[in-house]
Amino acid sequence: MVVIISSIDLQGGKVVQLKNGRDLVLEWDNPAELLAKFDRYGETAIIDLDAARGQLNGGGTTANTAILTSLLSRGSVRVGGGIRTVKQARHLVSLGAEKVIIGSQAFLAPSTGSGTEGSDSGGAIGAGLPAGQGVCEKKWLNTGFLQELNDAIGKQRVIIAVDAIRGNIAVKGWTETTGIPLIDGAREAEKYAGELLFTSVENEGCMHGTDLALVKRLRDAVSCSLTAAGGVASVEEAAELARWGVDVQMGMALYTGKVGLAEGFIACLNWEKTKLMPVIAQSNAGEVLMLGFANRETLAKTFATGRLTFWSRTRNRLWTKGETSGSFLEVVRLRADCDRDTVLATVIPHGPVCHRGSWNCFSSEGMEKSTLERLQGIIAERFAHPTVESYTATLDGVRVREKIAEEAAELAAAAEKRDVVWECADLLYFVSVLMYKEGIQWCDVLRELDRRHKEKG
Repeated sequence: MVVIISSIDLQGGKVVQLKNGRDLVLEWDNPAELLAKFDRYGETAIIDLDAARGQLNGGGTTANTAILTSLLSRGSVRVGGGIRTVKQARHLVSLGAEKVIIGSQAFLAPSTGSGTEGSDSGGAIGAGLPAGQGVCEKKWLNTGFLQELNDAIGKQRVIIAVDAIRGNIAVKGWTETTGIPLIDGAREAEKYAGELLFTSVENEGCMHGTDLALVKRLRDAVSCSLTAAGGVASVEEAAELARWGVDVQMGMALYTGKVGLAEGFIACLNWEKTKLMPVIAQSNAGEVLMLGFANRETLAKTFATGRLTFWSRTRNRLWTKGETSGSFLEVVRLRADCDRDTVLATVIPHGPVCHRGSWNCFSSEGMEKSTLERLQGIIAERFAHPTVESYTATLDGVRVREKIAEEAAELAAAAEKRDVVWECADLLYFVSVLMYKEGIQWCDVLRELDRRHKEKG
């Protein structure tokens, strides 16, 4: 569960914040720096505003395309803005996007839709009909496209934007309304989406709060995940939405400092269910290291110091892991679970995690398990602090390539299983050295394999 989603809106190659989707209020040049900051607290929505408005160049790209694609693998990212083909959506997922946001393409053109501008989106659609009756006869959704999209990338990766102006769904970068009543359109849209994104366009960027009553009606009307955006301007408002099971997407409030991400993350957890929040610490490789408990104070210190901090139930006090041993846990990111009553902390361990000296609290192993990431870390250490005994530090670009060719030939010639294992280990070592010299991480290679799989479906 994402709790609070940060927003990076791109326009003309820059990060912007707009009022009502039109008027420029703020502008930045550092999207990668912003994403690195935002990813610590939750997902980030990256939106190509130029693409959403159809402002494409001759190659079908925008001034934001290169920036956007460079960001997709750097954090937990959902992406939107002008996604009009299944191929395009699949490509974005293959580059690292966790979800895609579909706006205009989800709905048919206003001329083929059949809502009434300004109608009560919770009431009858036709004269004398009960609420909702006749909805299926309305050809509001581009169902062929949406079904193909579900088949290609999975329904759970699809977010449909049900942005509204005066209660009617807006499209084309909020420049047009469709005449589709919000509530009824949302009920239809959730059949093809794992999540809906609702933006109150009238309140977008205004910093005076969103339309809570309308969000509540929408929450009661649909059963899928729901995110609200547009005007949310306080921690209290975000926490109220969280109590309804609604995630919050923020832009202006974060950029202006009116809402802090750490404060918002903590406030949106389910403290009504538990006063001490279980916190699972895991490594970047996904290994579970330990379980502790946190309250609001300890989470605030975790964010402030970057070191995982807990509440000791035996000593009845706050304690930072490693405060006496020095084996602290450096925080990479925190995530809440689906019920917002458990936190998953991805950390970098600086020494054994268990107080008994084990690498984690669930085994007696004293050292970190061998992984490709650990191998690269050792290689990096050898080059950063070379010693006369270090073979690794003697390898230059030419020699390591020669060794890769030599080890590959020996692997190809190996006949027995133990020999194959031995030669594989040698080859992986030398490949890792070359990757270090070229500035490549194993996660880059695995991401490329994942991209190929997703691109081909």
